[in-house]
Amino acid sequence: MAGRGAPANTSPSRFNLNSREADGDWLDEREEIDGGTAPLRTQVTSERPKSILARNTSPDIPFDKSVNPYRGCEHGCIYCYARPTHAYHDMSPGLDFESRLFAKPDAASLLRKEIGRKGHVPTPIAFGTNTDAYQPIEREWRIMRQCLEVLAEANHPLTITTKSDRILRDIDLLAPMATKGLVAVAISVTMLDPALHRILEPRAPRPEKRLAAIKELATAGIPTHVNVAPIIPAINDHEIDSIIERAADAGAKTASWIPLRLPHEVAPLFQDWLQVHFPDRAGKVMSIVRSIREGRDNDPNFFQRMRGSGPWADLIRNRFRIAARKAGLNQTRIELRSDLFIPPRCDGQLALF
Repeated sequence: MAGRGAPANTSPSRFNLNSREADGDWLDEREEIDGGTAPLRTQVTSERPKSILARNTSPDIPFDKSVNPYRGCEHGCIYCYARPTHAYHDMSPGLDFESRLFAKPDAASLLRKEIGRKGHVPTPIAFGTNTDAYQPIEREWRIMRQCLEVLAEANHPLTITTKSDRILRDIDLLAPMATKGLVAVAISVTMLDPALHRILEPRAPRPEKRLAAIKELATAGIPTHVNVAPIIPAINDHEIDSIIERAADAGAKTASWIPLRLPHEVAPLFQDWLQVHFPDRAGKVMSIVRSIREGRDNDPNFFQRMRGSGPWADLIRNRFRIAARKAGLNQTRIELRSDLFIPPRCDGQLALF
């Protein structure tokens, strides 16, 4: 389906969602009568959670709190490890995940209450760790912007990971926070090839726009990181060196990579995608992926899921390390300050001092 990542809505579910496939004869009759399938339109539903801070205790993720303003993501990246969250709500991790979205309009007010509670520890809050906070619907909903306003008021540190140059809209908030050492931004650049981008990340901004965003953020004094993820063997791994070089030229200071992850329903979706777009090498891709993942489609174990193991993982790791060193990019984290935190007022009143 043009403009969408998943081939269909038929992936199996671990929960209650029944897998449905349209009858072929009926499809032929409908095309004759109606002239083909209507474009799949994005639907957005308001969600009213009771809390907005998600807690994390994973030892291989460098944050303990995150905020996800949206559920589902219109970017439609076929490899997205967040797709299984839609299965939990009896929706398909396939096309439903990228077309039936949920927005959390109370996110900023909930965030104000939660960081304003007595005993709150102001460690960096991560945005964009599950679904992209700057996906297209942010243009109208502006939930990410509202959350930024709360954190800027409180001098609270945060990190943002995104594929979208829409983040440039908020430079007026991010730049002053950066001068205080409160924010770092990671831009994900998965490939440079525009043809691959159209089928792998169909509604995400083009790679050139992301590189331009790195340059503009860096020029504004905002510490910017490039995340080359995921690296998919025999699909985009040949572009590692070029991506690193272009990101460094744009002003990125640090870099990281993650091998392809295929948890739960993502594995069959990705394999269907391979059969549609790369049938000539589908077997080769999955063979290498399994060699990195202890013979499985996915390895969920701590310390391995973000790194992979085996000769292929070592080869990619060494290649990335050499490319980063040549480009002058560091592979360490950007440290943020937490000593400037001022609990925000939650009663609607302004502070005297």
